[in-house]
Amino acid sequence: MPYFLLVAVLCGIPMLPGCSPTFNWRDVRSDQTPLVALFPCKPDLSARVVSLGAQDVSMTMWACDAGGATFAVAYADIKVAADAGAALGQWKSATLQNMRAPSPSELPYLIKGASAVPPAVQVQTRGLRPDGSGMAVHAVWFAQGSQVFQAALYADTVSPALAETFFSGLRLQ
Repeated sequence: MPYFLLVAVLCGIPMLPGCSPTFNWRDVRSDQTPLVALFPCKPDLSARVVSLGAQDVSMTMWACDAGGATFAVAYADIKVAADAGAALGQWKSATLQNMRAPSPSELPYLIKGASAVPPAVQVQTRGLRPDGSGMAVHAVWFAQGSQVFQAALYADTVSPALAETFFSGLRLQ
């Protein structure tokens, strides 16, 4: 009997990676913001000071990689809600310039709980990684009061279903 148990265990070990799903979706939230984001993996948390608008602000980012894609959500508090439109415009421009992406058309995007002014926008384009290889990016920028947000999905190609799951999981409470 122990021989059969050993054979069963040894034969089952190669199948273990199949038990691990590529995307293990979970809600992620922080005490510093009302945003809840749906991630397909456990994101790492980082923060740094960046220039946004006419000031330096602390920007926090959650990011993780799964299924050949990078999922990221970043946010900052610019302290003055009236400056959110300018800050989001600058952030979007800097993101696209860093990727050497052409100026894409913007589409309105609805995020539950986001401010109507400035309106949330979505961009889908192609750009370049730091190593020069191409990548697709889907990103949205939005605000709630003085907090500004960016959610982005980077991959060689982005499937519409994957983008829909990630972005529809964004909500402000």
